Amino acid sequence: MALSIFFSLFLFLFSNSPADAESFIGVNYGLVADNLPSPSDTAKLLQSTSIQKVRLYGADPTIIKSLAGTGVGIVIGVANGDLPSLASDLNVASQWISTNVLPFYPASDIILINVGNEILLSNDLNLVNQLLPAMQNVQKALEAVSLGGKIKVSTVHAMTVLGQSDPPSAGSFAPGYQVGLKGILQFLSETGSPFVINPYPFFAYLGDQRPDTLSFCLFQPNPGRVDSNTGIKYMNMFDAQVDAVHSALKSMGFENVEVVVAETGWPTSGDSNVVGPSVENAKTYNGNLIAHLRSMVGTPLRPGKPIDTYIFALFDENLKPGPSFERSFGLFKPDLSMAYDIGLTKTSNSGSQTSQSPPLGKSATSVGWCVPKEDATEEQLQSSLDWVCGQGIDCGPITPGGVCFEPNNVMSHTAYAMNLYFQKSPENPTDCDFSQTARITSDNPSYSNCVYPRAGWSGDESVGGALNKYVTSDKAIETNGSECSSFLSLPLFIIIFFFVLPISHHMIFW
Repeated sequence: MALSIFFSLFLFLFSNSPADAESFIGVNYGLVADNLPSPSDTAKLLQSTSIQKVRLYGADPTIIKSLAGTGVGIVIGVANGDLPSLASDLNVASQWISTNVLPFYPASDIILINVGNEILLSNDLNLVNQLLPAMQNVQKALEAVSLGGKIKVSTVHAMTVLGQSDPPSAGSFAPGYQVGLKGILQFLSETGSPFVINPYPFFAYLGDQRPDTLSFCLFQPNPGRVDSNTGIKYMNMFDAQVDAVHSALKSMGFENVEVVVAETGWPTSGDSNVVGPSVENAKTYNGNLIAHLRSMVGTPLRPGKPIDTYIFALFDENLKPGPSFERSFGLFKPDLSMAYDIGLTKTSNSGSQTSQSPPLGKSATSVGWCVPKEDATEEQLQSSLDWVCGQGIDCGPITPGGVCFEPNNVMSHTAYAMNLYFQKSPENPTDCDFSQTARITSDNPSYSNCVYPRAGWSGDESVGGALNKYVTSDKAIETNGSECSSFLSLPLFIIIFFFVLPISHHMIFW
């Protein structure tokens, strides 16, 4: 029995490899443009990045086929105009599956079908009333070909389905939508499908253009905003919006339904009368968002679990109607070059076997290392970590599989990131401030193969001066209560536990 448990745990631990660590990062692939690269070239581009999922607004067969064998998860969509026929006739739904899924699956890894896009926002009561029956028929059609559960069925909502979102703990659906949503949520709960929604901190900023709101929306250091009901301090708008959705689901009795972010992003340009769009802001938002997801911190109401997030968008769409910023969300240009670098290429986030020094500043003076102050709060550290990793700093060593990932706690990861940022210009002490949560130390915090670089340091000094503070401190225990331990030491512990220590039938393994 002990041997069976050991091998089960062994397989579990090693099946969760770093290769799977970023399956939560996706991108939207819109087609409202006349200058896009070919699907085959786009598929090669995606394979060169850490993007693991793609959301299509339709079911373009050429694109779906081009993604075959890439390992990229594919979300396809049912057009809003197809809902009436799908809702009224199961045979139509079966034909839709036969045309858009069966010729490609499983070579093309279709994982989700979104039936309609922001239907409730349309205010078309006829269409709204046919949404759930259409979803149910698509689900039945999948089950008829033994794909029920393998491919999920959902629909995409705008944030306007919420009647209240501030504070996040009071999040609730607008009264006019609650009757229709109850049946949809029951369907999602029964089928294990996600609630899919489009939170945009960018639009929140358009409605509140105070300077601290911009920092809050961009994951930059800011005072934070306290939820008056729970006392939780939110350090960014994304978490606040997502947790408002979690609260709304809980208020309807469906807190166990998973939330997936179908769209979020920031435009690079816009009309002169629109404040907020810029390349710098887009790079900051998307870069910090990715860093936040990679940190695995989750949200305050769902700690420790990154949320599947699809960034809008892969390319600019030059034929899209509406304000000019609607045509300026692309991460890549039509020639496949990056619009700006946010660390999505595989080489920029490889988590190398030894941590490397970044290009150091002009000064070669050895001034020490930048580390967090002991009284810095978890929220302050996470905010600084998100910000630093969104500034083009190589945070690969502190992502899963990286040489500095263990111990997996915010204090350790932030210490490494703060120091990387500071060492770009160590002659400037203000770069080790981080809203007065960091300090310069002469104690080398490096440990094992995790090297904290320092300008002018040859690498022959003793290490571990600050080891106990950042590797074995009490903060090595996550706030969600789970103890962090080394990936390699846990299997060793299991071996000792089962084969060295006496085995008792009364022991409970957790």
